[in-house]
Amino acid sequence: DTMRRVVRQSKFRHVFGQAVKNDQCYDDIRVSRVTWDSSFCAVNPRFVAIIVDASGGGAFLVLPLHKTGRIDKSYPTVCGHTGPVLDIDWCPHNDQVIASGSEDCTVMVWQIPENGLTLSLTEPVVVLEGHSKRVGIVAWHPTARNVLLSAGCDNAIIIWNVGTGEALINLDDMHVDMIYNVSWNRNGSLICTASKDKKVRVIDPRKQEIVAEKDKAHEGARPMRAIFLADGNIFTTGFSRMSERQLALWNPKSMEEPIALHEMDTSNGVLLPFYDPDTNIIYLCGKGDSSIRYFEITDESPYVHYLNTFSSKEPQRGMGFMPKRGLDVNKCEIARFFKLHERKCEPIIMTVPRKSDLFQDDLYPDTAGPEAALEAEEWFEGKNADPLLISLKHGYIPGKNRDLKVVKKNILDNKPAANKKSDLINAPKKAADASNPQNEAKLDEILKELKCIKETISSQEERIARLEQQMAKIAD
Repeated sequence: DTMRRVVRQSKFRHVFGQAVKNDQCYDDIRVSRVTWDSSFCAVNPRFVAIIVDASGGGAFLVLPLHKTGRIDKSYPTVCGHTGPVLDIDWCPHNDQVIASGSEDCTVMVWQIPENGLTLSLTEPVVVLEGHSKRVGIVAWHPTARNVLLSAGCDNAIIIWNVGTGEALINLDDMHVDMIYNVSWNRNGSLICTASKDKKVRVIDPRKQEIVAEKDKAHEGARPMRAIFLADGNIFTTGFSRMSERQLALWNPKSMEEPIALHEMDTSNGVLLPFYDPDTNIIYLCGKGDSSIRYFEITDESPYVHYLNTFSSKEPQRGMGFMPKRGLDVNKCEIARFFKLHERKCEPIIMTVPRKSDLFQDDLYPDTAGPEAALEAEEWFEGKNADPLLISLKHGYIPGKNRDLKVVKKNILDNKPAANKKSDLINAPKKAADASNPQNEAKLDEILKELKCIKETISSQEERIARLEQQMAKIAD
């Protein structure tokens, strides 16, 4: 019996990783050189977004997935921040909405046009101001619409209602040192954080209290990461006192001892964990490594089972991880990574080899779909809901996304918040009426600018004509 148990049965033992061919990469991209341990890349079934080097401000590229090949230097960017962008995150309930956090202390939320950018985007839908230092982490709530979390180097975590542009929860006294990462649990009722003080904390954000914490989860001084798993346990990566990389599994109900703790190697890149709740596989991508290791989490010892390693020649600067609904189920693809090099982004496809062409329902249980289970107001009032699941049997066809509308509350009206649907429907109209003089002023401004541009063009045309005449004379 013991002999039989040596090789564990798992359908993921033979997961096979492969980089796509060169013409399916995104080339000639100046990936950001900021020293910050975020993944620099975010992907969804429509777009790949990559933080890039920008002179004098902060910018990121948003490319439709099919726009592979060489990316022109003049390709439009999202460039409204005045300092480098440190983190980006696509909204799970709207594939055209993305949030960005920056060194300029703000969080911005952007609406990307359906077919991608044709002009650079400088106007966010909303600017969220509340941090006093740079914002290094942004993370959307997994199940409630328009709820966004941000964490800054002011050691504060703010949870925003993006639909009204307000900060509704401010956790500014729980962390005494830098926050390395924040992760929501599956239904978004709790968050866990890893911090420079070597603590892992489990926090109930609405009660604003620490539910559990573990001091020295990893004893080394280098950055840690902590993420929630689907069953409520917490997975961490960090360093031992001897600077070996470690991974560990914890039960938040008793954090004294880890369920499992493994030492890996002595490389010094921070291990970024990417987790797939449907298959319970964790992929670890070290910054500066040239490999992706993957592990299956089960409820039998040793709990964290090493599966395999995907290796390549080039080190990775960052990594994007496609949500399940963006994968090709006909090819038994169970994960897709977008690996950032210095000058390009290379998709890596993970598949489970199968002989049959039929839909493999054991690989694709129902997965989180794009519909929000709750509205922001319901969540802030205390409701919880699991993600609304969809079947991938016939593949995922992206639907039409509604535009993100932000209705700023009027601070002068001290009426109780409108909870009735009818009030909410009428609110945008009132806002539009109120801003008529503003609209007129804006129109004037635009007309002036147009006039200015026209004048510039005509003067340049004259100049070109003159130069052409001179050229002709020289040629003659």
